[in-house]
Amino acid sequence: MTARAPSTVLVGRQREMAQLRDALTRARAGEPVTVLVGGEAGVGKTRLLEEFGRSAGGDARLLVGQCLELGEAGLPFAPFAAALRAVLRRDGTAVFDGYETEFARLLPELARVPAGVAVSAVGPPSDAPRGYLFDLVAELFGRLAVDQPLVLLIEDLHWADRSTRDLIGFLVRAAPTGRLLLVCTYRTDELHRGHPLRPFLAELDRARGVDRIELGRLDRDGTGAVLAGLLGTEPVARAVDDIHDRTQGNPLFIEELAAAGSPIGCAALPDTLRDLLLARVDRLPEAAQRVLRIAAAGGTRLAHQLLAEVAGLPEPELDDALRAAVAGQLLVADPDGDYEFRHALVREAVHDDLLPGEHARLHARFAAAVEAQPHLVAAGRAPAEIAHHWYAAHDHPRALVTARVAACAAADRYAYAEQSRLLERVLELWELVPDAADRLGMDHLAVLEETLAAATTAGDYHRALTLTRAALAEVDTETEPLRAARLLDRRGRMLAMLGKSDGAAELREAYRLTSGVPDGRERLLLLADLANHLARIDHADGARVAAEVVAAAQAAGVNDELLPVQLAVLRRRDGVPDLGLAELRRCEALARSAGEAPALVSALVHISDVLFELGRYAESARAAADGVAEARRVGISRSTGAYLLSNQAEALLALGRWAEADQVCAEAARLDPPGVSGLHWLQLRAGLRLAQGHPGADETVGRALGFLTKPYLHPHNRLPLSELRLAAALAADDRAEARRAAEASLTDPAVAVYPRYGWPVLAAQARVARYTGDEAIAAQVAGLAATVAVRFPAERAYAAEVAATVAPGDGPLAAWRAAVEAWRTAGQPGSLARVLLGFAEAAAGAGERGEAGAAVAEALALADGLGATPLAEQATTLARRVGLRGAGRGRPGGDLLTGREREVLRLVAEGHSNSRIAEQLFISPKTASVHVSRIIAKLDVTNRIEAAAVAHRLNLLTDPSGSGRAGQGEEAGQSNGRA
Repeated sequence: MTARAPSTVLVGRQREMAQLRDALTRARAGEPVTVLVGGEAGVGKTRLLEEFGRSAGGDARLLVGQCLELGEAGLPFAPFAAALRAVLRRDGTAVFDGYETEFARLLPELARVPAGVAVSAVGPPSDAPRGYLFDLVAELFGRLAVDQPLVLLIEDLHWADRSTRDLIGFLVRAAPTGRLLLVCTYRTDELHRGHPLRPFLAELDRARGVDRIELGRLDRDGTGAVLAGLLGTEPVARAVDDIHDRTQGNPLFIEELAAAGSPIGCAALPDTLRDLLLARVDRLPEAAQRVLRIAAAGGTRLAHQLLAEVAGLPEPELDDALRAAVAGQLLVADPDGDYEFRHALVREAVHDDLLPGEHARLHARFAAAVEAQPHLVAAGRAPAEIAHHWYAAHDHPRALVTARVAACAAADRYAYAEQSRLLERVLELWELVPDAADRLGMDHLAVLEETLAAATTAGDYHRALTLTRAALAEVDTETEPLRAARLLDRRGRMLAMLGKSDGAAELREAYRLTSGVPDGRERLLLLADLANHLARIDHADGARVAAEVVAAAQAAGVNDELLPVQLAVLRRRDGVPDLGLAELRRCEALARSAGEAPALVSALVHISDVLFELGRYAESARAAADGVAEARRVGISRSTGAYLLSNQAEALLALGRWAEADQVCAEAARLDPPGVSGLHWLQLRAGLRLAQGHPGADETVGRALGFLTKPYLHPHNRLPLSELRLAAALAADDRAEARRAAEASLTDPAVAVYPRYGWPVLAAQARVARYTGDEAIAAQVAGLAATVAVRFPAERAYAAEVAATVAPGDGPLAAWRAAVEAWRTAGQPGSLARVLLGFAEAAAGAGERGEAGAAVAEALALADGLGATPLAEQATTLARRVGLRGAGRGRPGGDLLTGREREVLRLVAEGHSNSRIAEQLFISPKTASVHVSRIIAKLDVTNRIEAAAVAHRLNLLTDPSGSGRAGQGEEAGQSNGRA
């Protein structure tokens, strides 16, 4: 059985092709769509995409990128670089719209500099504006998709580096581009438990517009169809059975087994995948096999010139060997002069078959060739390639040095996760290279510190915490107290960011170590940082350190605008009505005049926060937006800039600009702030989605509330989550959970200490007490509220709302009227709409139907403008229950209940059964039951007990027309007739 060329017929994939075509149709209509195609190696993912690309090529632009098998420490953004390189070839540099310098991070050839990379010392990494680069990529794809849909195919996502995954995640979750279809393939059999792609795929699954396609193995008929296409004739049944049993329907295995030329049964071939793949290699001439082994060490794809350099063969011999490999369908030559293995598994099998010495020698030759001639690989690939090959060659000294060089190059391209992983390799090799310190020009502790900085910037706080422990074990606190103090400062912050502890012990020990060090700029900056963090734990302690730093700075002539200390401790200065806003504005002005962008950004964080607390929401939003722009300019968007985004979203929510707030939250999600710094925007978005009835609200709320399981959360973070938990329980109509959440939050001492965050919790607790009718919770809320300070408009409004909500009786109308006016003054439309409904219920209960109708109408208008669907539904339900004309939707108006139904409801409220109601009204028990069912449906309640409660609260037991039992005769006549 001898096969011809690889099968050109796509077998058994009609359903998957239909899914891809449907995805393209949706993308053509303007919907951003992502399709993840998974399957085991050789199952036909690439073949499916090739066929889809051919079918879509006529009415869509196709870009293809391949992830490289260099591991997590490999070349960042490789598939995007390949795709953009194709764009550059077709459209020229004009397509980059003047951002060639920024895109040079992905395509170094745009920088028009020599391909060689100089080895130079690189300092600790900065938080460079990677989000800005991602924005530019998304905008470019948007422009390319204007005339026709853009299809971006990314293959072998299981080999993707962290940066590639981050950019894909950005395009999918944070910046979905209309008319873009993103298709990614990955091997399911590569995803072991610890594989980094597993959580990434799980995260993408939760995003909108993401579809999954799992390619399974072919059935027996599919195997027969593939064999028929390969052989050009119908195979005998025995051959189909045997090959199907051995390949289990894997198309690659089928092709390889058929191409091996073995007779039926294939007894000469081992069952393992490697031997199956190598059987085809063994059929090549020895010279071709030797060249194939060399090529396998170079990677899945490599340039002809590089292969020629490493092989060292005369050109005719090399050409003959390559021609045999191409003819054998093991290598594919492309128009650019590069060679690629037709299947990555073939390369793996050949590479794994190398002898140990051969393996080391070949990788060493590739490393030396790329070092000597960096242009032999694509621009920007040299450092990663060199480091990979020296490491694979087991040349520890060279692997050590080149790993750090590659780490520096990764930092220059904002690939901080790759930088961190390469520096981890440096640490791994350190013990294997006796003169490592001399070769790198730095000691082991310096490498630890550099790795720590990289891990922190990459957001790998768990690893950063471990590195602080290792570094502290090496540092000599007696001779280098500032170095030790700096590590302790980092460790304290990591503990707090991970929610493990408040980090106070580490911060105070760091302060102790600095006490014996003479004043100088380095010490003052460290102390300022310590004061900044201590102030969040103990305001008095932070203020004390702050005063020391300010005094020392003035004595030493250091400009205090360069110190973050005042920005941290003055924001809540006791006895200052403006919370230190004037001082913060002075610091802002000093930072601007000095050109100190980080200090300016920090000032704007605190200014926007203080303005919000003062109730000046529009100013807060503007200050935060200014800070966001400044943070992006100086490359700290993911650190300090993340707080500005959440502050901006918070102010927009207060202003009732909910759609804008959601967009800002999306931008924060795009940056993916690490640790607890990513909680504020998530909590805001969870609350927003809950208020709007968003279908993804439960998932977002769950993610936010997951932070409550951490051992430590600052009250600024914990109290808003308590409020969210209460709101979620109320929205889910879960009385038991609502009580549990209320009881838990009532015991939190921070409620009384932090009025800004405590009052919203108290208001939510009060709503739970009213909703559940729990007088004990109501009394506790009222008692606790009496201990909480009331300083600013929002706090006064919350206090008025709490007082009205927990007031005894049916809710005094005057208290609700005061709450409405307080929220009008505070200027938060969402909260105003909420209390308007409370006021409407109280007005209806007091018989003030005119006021009730006006309040419901206003609440409904506000809810519609905000997109607060649940609140609008509550307003409509209330209008229907009370029978308000024109206040609700979908009802013609008029009284909701007939006269007879009011009589029945009155008896229900008195606790009578259906039989007793029938006796009282001279109707049959069946008719009484029908009336009760209609009442329950009209009042939108679940049982007669709730119906009675609503009747009492809304004053439904009296006839609004004042005619006593109006309609009774008609109803009685009907009832008597039915009886």
